[in-house]
Order: sequence, then structure tokens, then C-alpha cells
Amino acid sequence: MVKIIMHGCNGHMGQVISGLVEKDPDAEIVAGIDVTDQGKNSYPVYTNMEECQVEADALIDFSSAKATDALLAYCEKRKLPVVLCTTGLSEEQLAKVEETAKNVAVLKSANMSLGINTLMKLLQDAAKVLATAGFDMEIVEKHHRLKVDAPSGTALALADSINEAMDNQYHYTYDRSQRREMRDDKEIGISAVRGGTIVGEHEVIFAGPDEVIEFKHTAYSKAVFGKGAIEAAKFLAGKPAGRYDMSDVISAK
Repeated sequence: MVKIIMHGCNGHMGQVISGLVEKDPDAEIVAGIDVTDQGKNSYPVYTNMEECQVEADALIDFSSAKATDALLAYCEKRKLPVVLCTTGLSEEQLAKVEETAKNVAVLKSANMSLGINTLMKLLQDAAKVLATAGFDMEIVEKHHRLKVDAPSGTALALADSINEAMDNQYHYTYDRSQRREMRDDKEIGISAVRGGTIVGEHEVIFAGPDEVIEFKHTAYSKAVFGKGAIEAAKFLAGKPAGRYDMSDVISAK
């Protein structure tokens, strides 16, 4: 039984993860940390992080970037493995993540979905065959109308995964509207769609002479990210200090 502390337990993802863990026989949330205790959780909630000294195997963080510095210091002090799911970290904070990982296990990924991370692995294998054979590669990502960044971090992670398999020979094109020229052979096109309540959809297209291969992942709810975070916490429990990501979780399956 993996014992988990949920940081940001009263937020949307904190509640999603709490619900998932209640149905998971191999995991238990033993404490929560949030700015307020709303009395809606089955576990104790601490509004002061330092007061939470409950024994645990890992901490899952779904909160805000402004809390990350204190969180990393807390986990480093307690030698508590942390699954860092909060996005929008500054360059200084990302550097702090790497520094903290020298003393405690830290897992951070651009996307916590098991499906997306399995897709990245498949794309690397596909690219080695298809890109080498001259197939063009395009990524189309779709998200809800409220998402402000484009392209998504996941789309960039998919492109980076492909590029890594191809020894980083490719460059990315985000907008062709100002260009009147044929696509380059060493180009990965990335397009963003924003509308409605689309949770997240990513399609990777390999287009070659007279044939097209498509890989597609659709998230129908944010529960997929919660499930991935729980699996990451199970993986991270007992791991030595170091920097991990979801590819390590996938490889361990």
C-alpha cells in the first residue's frame, strides 16, 4: 500500500485524485495540504505545510507555481519523493527542480497521461522508420477555448520525442500563413485549435507518397492525468534521489 500526501487536495485535480485513490486497493491518501481545510476530505488536511509530518511514501502536487519553491524545500527536507504536476514553472523554478532532484526523487512530465507517454514511445519507433523514408510529420492539437498557451506543452513534448529519435535534425514550424514556400524536409509542423470544452486531443500525422499513418490520443476528462499521477507516485515510492519522468513509469510496466 503506497501512502500519499496530496498537495493541493481541494483543487479540481486534487479532488479527482482523491476519488481515484479511494477505489485503488494499492494506494491511500494519508494527508492533504491546501490553503484552506474545507472539511470535505476523508483524510486530515493541513493549511500549514510544515505542520504536516505524516509518514508517507510520496507526495503528489497539483497546485500552483507560486507554491512550488516551498514545496520543493519541504520534500527535500523530509526526503519525500514528489510527483510534480504543477505547470507554468519559471526557468528559475525548473532549475530548482533539477537541484532538488540531487537530494530526493522528483518526477516531472509535460503530461501525466499514461496514454500520451505510451504514444511518445510509439512515435519514436515510427519516426525511425517513416521519417527516414521521407514521410512528412505534422502535429495537430485541440483544446478548450479557455486555454491561453499555444501550442500545448504536450504537442511540444510529442515533437521533442520524435526529434530526439531523429538525433534532433528537425525544426518546428508553428505558422505557415506568412510563408509562401514548400515545406522543408527537416520540418515538423505544429497546429493549434481552440474551441468549446475540448479537454485535449493530439494527432500526429506521418504523410508519405500515397499513404498516411495517423496516431491520435483523446482525453475525455482530466481523470487520465490523475490516474497517471497515482501510477507515478507508486513508481516513485522508495526510489533513490534523481530526476524521473513518465517514460520511466511506462518502462517499468
